[in-house]
Amino acid sequence: WQCNQSMKQSQTQIQRNQSNKMKLALLATLATAATAFVAPSAPLTTRSPTQIFAEDEAEAEVVEEPAPRSAAEISALTSSVKTIFSLEDINGILPHRYPFLLVDKVVEYEQGKRAVGIKSVTLNEPHFTGHFPNRPIMPGVLQVEALAQLAGIVCLQMEGA
Repeated sequence: WQCNQSMKQSQTQIQRNQSNKMKLALLATLATAATAFVAPSAPLTTRSPTQIFAEDEAEAEVVEEPAPRSAAEISALTSSVKTIFSLEDINGILPHRYPFLLVDKVVEYEQGKRAVGIKSVTLNEPHFTGHFPNRPIMPGVLQVEALAQLAGIVCLQMEGA
Protein backbone atom coordinates (compact mmCIF):
# COMPACT_ATOMS: atom_id res chain seq x y z
CA TRP A 1 0.00 0.00 0.00
CA GLN A 2 2.84 2.45 0.89
CA CYS A 3 4.59 1.74 -2.40
CA ASN A 4 1.35 2.44 -4.26
CA GLN A 5 0.81 5.66 -2.28
CA SER A 6 4.41 6.76 -2.91
CA MET A 7 3.98 6.09 -6.63
CA LYS A 8 0.79 8.22 -6.76
CA GLN A 9 2.58 11.07 -4.96
CA SER A 10 5.45 10.90 -7.46
CA GLN A 11 3.04 11.01 -10.38
CA THR A 12 1.23 14.00 -8.85
CA GLN A 13 4.54 15.81 -8.33
CA ILE A 14 5.59 15.11 -11.94
CA GLN A 15 2.26 16.47 -13.20
CA ARG A 16 2.71 19.63 -11.09
CA ASN A 17 6.23 20.14 -12.44
CA GLN A 18 5.00 19.74 -16.03
CA SER A 19 2.15 22.15 -15.35
CA ASN A 20 4.55 24.71 -13.86
CA LYS A 21 6.90 24.36 -16.85
CA MET A 22 3.98 24.95 -19.23
CA LYS A 23 2.89 28.01 -17.26
CA LEU A 24 6.44 29.38 -17.31
CA ALA A 25 6.75 28.80 -21.07
CA LEU A 26 3.41 30.52 -21.64
CA LEU A 27 4.42 33.51 -19.51
CA ALA A 28 7.74 33.81 -21.34
CA THR A 29 5.96 33.72 -24.70
CA LEU A 30 3.42 36.33 -23.60
CA ALA A 31 6.14 38.60 -22.21
CA THR A 32 8.09 38.37 -25.44
CA ALA A 33 5.03 38.98 -27.61
CA ALA A 34 3.87 41.91 -25.47
CA THR A 35 7.00 43.89 -26.29
CA ALA A 36 5.84 44.07 -29.92
CA PHE A 37 2.97 46.31 -28.83
CA VAL A 38 4.97 48.79 -26.77
CA ALA A 39 5.57 52.16 -28.36
CA PRO A 40 9.21 53.26 -28.33
CA SER A 41 9.78 55.88 -25.63
CA ALA A 42 12.92 57.40 -27.12
CA PRO A 43 13.46 58.76 -30.63
CA LEU A 44 14.97 56.34 -33.11
CA THR A 45 18.70 56.79 -33.47
CA THR A 46 21.15 55.58 -36.03
CA ARG A 47 24.90 55.67 -36.25
CA SER A 48 27.17 56.05 -39.21
CA PRO A 49 28.75 52.77 -40.34
CA THR A 50 32.13 53.70 -38.85
CA GLN A 51 30.60 54.51 -35.46
CA ILE A 52 28.72 51.26 -34.85
CA PHE A 53 30.34 50.64 -31.48
CA ALA A 54 30.71 54.26 -30.38
CA GLU A 55 29.89 54.70 -26.71
CA ASP A 56 29.13 58.39 -26.76
CA GLU A 57 25.38 58.92 -27.31
CA ALA A 58 26.05 62.48 -28.46
CA GLU A 59 27.45 61.04 -31.70
CA ALA A 60 24.11 59.41 -32.57
CA GLU A 61 22.03 60.98 -35.31
CA VAL A 62 18.28 61.42 -34.78
CA VAL A 63 16.22 60.01 -37.64
CA GLU A 64 13.45 62.37 -38.68
CA GLU A 65 10.03 60.93 -39.43
CA PRO A 66 8.86 61.40 -43.01
CA ALA A 67 6.26 64.05 -43.70
CA PRO A 68 2.68 62.73 -43.86
CA ARG A 69 1.41 61.97 -47.37
CA SER A 70 -1.98 62.84 -48.76
CA ALA A 71 -4.57 60.21 -49.65
CA ALA A 72 -4.02 60.94 -53.33
CA GLU A 73 -0.27 60.27 -53.00
CA ILE A 74 -0.89 56.99 -51.20
CA SER A 75 -3.55 55.89 -53.71
CA ALA A 76 -1.14 56.67 -56.55
CA LEU A 77 1.25 54.03 -55.18
CA THR A 78 -1.18 51.27 -56.16
CA SER A 79 -2.74 52.83 -59.26
CA SER A 80 -0.81 50.48 -61.55
CA VAL A 81 -1.96 47.35 -59.69
CA LYS A 82 -4.45 45.39 -61.81
CA THR A 83 -7.59 44.14 -60.03
CA ILE A 84 -8.42 40.52 -60.91
CA PHE A 85 -11.55 40.22 -58.72
CA SER A 86 -13.34 43.39 -57.60
CA LEU A 87 -15.48 43.68 -54.48
CA GLU A 88 -18.56 42.96 -56.60
CA ASP A 89 -16.93 39.79 -57.97
CA ILE A 90 -15.97 38.69 -54.46
CA ASN A 91 -19.56 39.26 -53.25
CA GLY A 92 -20.66 36.81 -55.94
CA ILE A 93 -18.14 34.20 -54.78
CA LEU A 94 -18.18 34.41 -50.96
CA PRO A 95 -21.25 34.55 -48.70
CA HIS A 96 -19.58 37.01 -46.29
CA ARG A 97 -20.68 40.65 -46.07
CA TYR A 98 -19.43 43.72 -44.18
CA PRO A 99 -18.11 43.75 -41.47
CA PHE A 100 -17.12 40.10 -41.84
CA LEU A 101 -15.93 40.27 -45.44
CA LEU A 102 -12.17 40.74 -45.09
CA VAL A 103 -11.08 40.73 -48.75
CA ASP A 104 -11.80 43.88 -50.77
CA LYS A 105 -10.07 42.88 -54.00
CA VAL A 106 -7.79 40.25 -55.48
CA VAL A 107 -4.74 41.58 -57.33
CA GLU A 108 -2.93 38.33 -58.21
CA TYR A 109 -4.51 35.00 -58.99
CA GLU A 110 -3.31 31.58 -60.19
CA GLN A 111 -6.28 29.27 -60.67
CA GLY A 112 -6.32 26.52 -58.07
CA LYS A 113 -2.96 27.59 -56.59
CA ARG A 114 -2.76 31.03 -55.02
CA ALA A 115 -4.11 34.53 -54.77
CA VAL A 116 -3.05 37.89 -53.34
CA GLY A 117 -5.82 39.95 -51.83
CA ILE A 118 -6.17 43.40 -50.31
CA LYS A 119 -8.24 44.52 -47.34
CA SER A 120 -8.56 48.28 -47.02
CA VAL A 121 -8.36 49.00 -43.31
CA THR A 122 -9.38 52.26 -41.63
CA LEU A 123 -9.15 53.35 -38.01
CA ASN A 124 -12.93 53.53 -37.63
CA GLU A 125 -13.33 49.75 -37.90
CA PRO A 126 -14.89 48.33 -34.71
CA HIS A 127 -12.03 46.02 -33.69
CA PHE A 128 -9.56 48.93 -33.42
CA THR A 129 -11.34 50.62 -30.48
CA GLY A 130 -10.06 48.02 -28.04
CA HIS A 131 -7.17 46.40 -29.91
CA PHE A 132 -5.25 48.38 -28.69
CA PRO A 133 -6.17 51.86 -27.45
CA ASN A 134 -3.68 54.43 -28.81
CA ARG A 135 -1.98 51.69 -30.88
CA PRO A 136 -4.45 50.08 -33.27
CA ILE A 137 -3.39 46.68 -34.58
CA MET A 138 -5.41 44.37 -36.84
CA PRO A 139 -6.18 41.34 -34.62
CA GLY A 140 -4.33 38.22 -35.69
CA VAL A 141 -7.50 36.14 -35.75
CA LEU A 142 -8.95 38.56 -38.34
CA GLN A 143 -5.77 38.30 -40.39
CA VAL A 144 -6.13 34.52 -40.38
CA GLU A 145 -9.83 34.86 -41.32
CA ALA A 146 -8.84 37.11 -44.25
CA LEU A 147 -6.39 34.42 -45.41
CA ALA A 148 -9.12 31.78 -45.10
CA GLN A 149 -11.51 33.91 -47.16
CA LEU A 150 -8.86 34.38 -49.83
CA ALA A 151 -8.31 30.60 -49.86
CA GLY A 152 -12.09 30.24 -50.24
CA ILE A 153 -11.96 32.41 -53.34
CA VAL A 154 -9.22 30.20 -54.81
CA CYS A 155 -11.10 27.00 -53.98
CA LEU A 156 -14.51 28.20 -55.17
CA GLN A 157 -13.04 29.21 -58.54
CA MET A 158 -11.68 25.73 -59.22
CA GLU A 159 -13.35 23.52 -61.82
CA GLY A 160 -16.22 21.57 -60.32
CA ALA A 161 -16.65 23.88 -57.33
